[in-house]
Amino acid sequence: MDYLKAFLVGGTFCLIGQILIDKTKLTPARILVSYVVIGVLLSGIGIYQHIVDFAQAGATVPLTGFGHTLAKGVREAVDREGFIGILTGGLKASAGGITAAILSGLIVGLIFKDKDRS
Repeated sequence: MDYLKAFLVGGTFCLIGQILIDKTKLTPARILVSYVVIGVLLSGIGIYQHIVDFAQAGATVPLTGFGHTLAKGVREAVDREGFIGILTGGLKASAGGITAAILSGLIVGLIFKDKDRS
């Protein structure tokens, strides 16, 4: 049942993104940034944690989950460290994911050769 819930929620996020790409003039980059911002906003008002509790990986893996991680990290860092937590909390909470993305990109870039675009 957990797999089904994760698939339905994650699939709904993807479906909304695809509809936005097909039916609007928004670029994929703007849609991706919007997903992160929506994740931050929903987390900030306390809604996204309920989605995470329901769908687990279906809500934490998409970009809205990255926004949730940033907001959650800031909230926890502010509680622990005060005002400076606003600047450091999001980065500390998401450092592992950011590092994995950068290293994966580096490894793939070193292994594969890019195509000539001319």
